[in-house]
Amino acid sequence: MSTRIVLQQADISRALTRISHEILESNKGTDRLIILGIPTRGVLLGRRIGEIIQSIEPTERNLVGQLDVTMYRDDLAHHPTRTPSPTEMPAEGIDGATVVLVDDVLYSGRTIRAALDALNDYGRPRAVRLAALIDRGHRQLPIRADFIGKNLPSASTERINVRLTELDGVDEVAIES
Repeated sequence: MSTRIVLQQADISRALTRISHEILESNKGTDRLIILGIPTRGVLLGRRIGEIIQSIEPTERNLVGQLDVTMYRDDLAHHPTRTPSPTEMPAEGIDGATVVLVDDVLYSGRTIRAALDALNDYGRPRAVRLAALIDRGHRQLPIRADFIGKNLPSASTERINVRLTELDGVDEVAIES
């Protein structure tokens, strides 16, 4: 098995800064903006994006939460050992807000479909956007990211590993083949 590092800490930081600026520009500021990370690494990336947005346009309210999609997945029969994470929504809820879902790797689109289903249980946002650090292609559903850190075409036999300091001790993205 060979491993190739394709993004390092500085690359990830630049990508998240760019995504944060694009989110702010698209939403015209932080008004009714909510960032929801999808566990596990999407939550960490969502928090980082929230911090960057706060540094650009400070606001008193919490912009960041997390959305557990475990029970909405269509692959539970194949991966029954998933442990649900808590869903945490900002106090004002999502009704009428622009919600940006954040995930580490966009692949088949099934996780995002599950996230859209999960959102229905929490309210009706004005709009839902998607931010992904890596878009690797191979979509099985008609889903695309609005904000992408890096397009990384890869073979379906390859594995994309996002490692983040908070969990893995290092910020990097690697392709394993």
